[in-house]
Amino acid sequence: MTLKSKLMTAVAATSLSLISAVAWAEPVKIGMITTLSTGAGYLGEDVRDGFLLAVSEEGGKLGGTEVEVLVEDDGRKPGNGKQIADKFLKKDKVEIMTGVIFSNITPVVVPLTIKAGAFYVSPNSAPSIFAGKGCNENYFVASWQNDSLHESAGIYANELGYKNAYILAPNYQAGKDSLAGFKRFFKGKIAGETYTKLGQTDYAAEIAKIRDANPDMVFHFLPGGMGINFLKQYSQAGLKDKFPLVVSTASMDEKIMGAVKDAAVGVRSTSHWSVWLDNAANKTFVDGFKKAYNRVPTVYASQGYDTAKLIASALKATGGKVSADKDGFRAALKKADFESVRGEFRLANNNHPMNDWLGQVVEKQADGTIVNKIVKVVAESHKDAYADQCPLK
Repeated sequence: MTLKSKLMTAVAATSLSLISAVAWAEPVKIGMITTLSTGAGYLGEDVRDGFLLAVSEEGGKLGGTEVEVLVEDDGRKPGNGKQIADKFLKKDKVEIMTGVIFSNITPVVVPLTIKAGAFYVSPNSAPSIFAGKGCNENYFVASWQNDSLHESAGIYANELGYKNAYILAPNYQAGKDSLAGFKRFFKGKIAGETYTKLGQTDYAAEIAKIRDANPDMVFHFLPGGMGINFLKQYSQAGLKDKFPLVVSTASMDEKIMGAVKDAAVGVRSTSHWSVWLDNAANKTFVDGFKKAYNRVPTVYASQGYDTAKLIASALKATGGKVSADKDGFRAALKKADFESVRGEFRLANNNHPMNDWLGQVVEKQADGTIVNKIVKVVAESHKDAYADQCPLK
């Protein structure tokens, strides 16, 4: 071989090495479809910001693997969710999908993701249709199963001694799951049950029905701006003290509490997470979030952060391989080997977490600040009602 041939061979070999190195360094693409507009826009913003905080902690990586997070707003419309999912999966070739807030979007995005052979990891919405017989080995949830979030409120209402409840929620999948969950564990009578419109702002008619029903208490599932509007109007109508509220964290998060101020005082709620939880992971998260975004995180931010950490644990275990090692990536997600902000994190057979649920009450401190104080644990390692129907092990 001539010197020229040797040089050309060396150059070619070097070029192939560089190409291989570039291919190896290609970031894992994560598609985030979430709600960044409408009155519920802050829910998606907090999921996004909590997730990106975890990425920034690793300098653009998760589990030591470089990631590219693509974020788009679904506007709380299923058609938008479908369009974005198609683009992410077919054009952008994402391997992991996440982000959906509302359960009218999840039934569109999840089947498309699973059919494409990608993984879906939910930071929020977890409708019952994917928890039982419809569970899937590539579908994971880092938040809760829809019903279980509100089952905890039913348990808390029992412990508070209430015997007669009026319940209401928006007329869509998560709303139906919420009322089913509350009724599954509440031992008292239901004085009335109402479905509102998703995104509704005026609750005069519903408040009149509550007044006429004369219940012991009221449970509602009205997240985001819906919850803010309802609680302001409910308090102005003079019903908050007459018919106390026992709700889930989705209806009494830090944003709602800050928006309604004194109207939140006395409201009881249940949550799997609190800004006050005393563990190292939560302190790192809360301090980091405040520093990065200059605001107090909501439960949605905590779920976005945990979702990123769950994905990071799987990427670390597989050396950044997702599609190339689906079995390994799936097994690592199932193992959930990471420090959660809520403490122990464990998945049931249907890939939904079994959470400890906290009973809380909003109180006004001597200095005028309003806090959601942890009162007790109302349920430990609570498994959702559909897990036994799921064929996964």
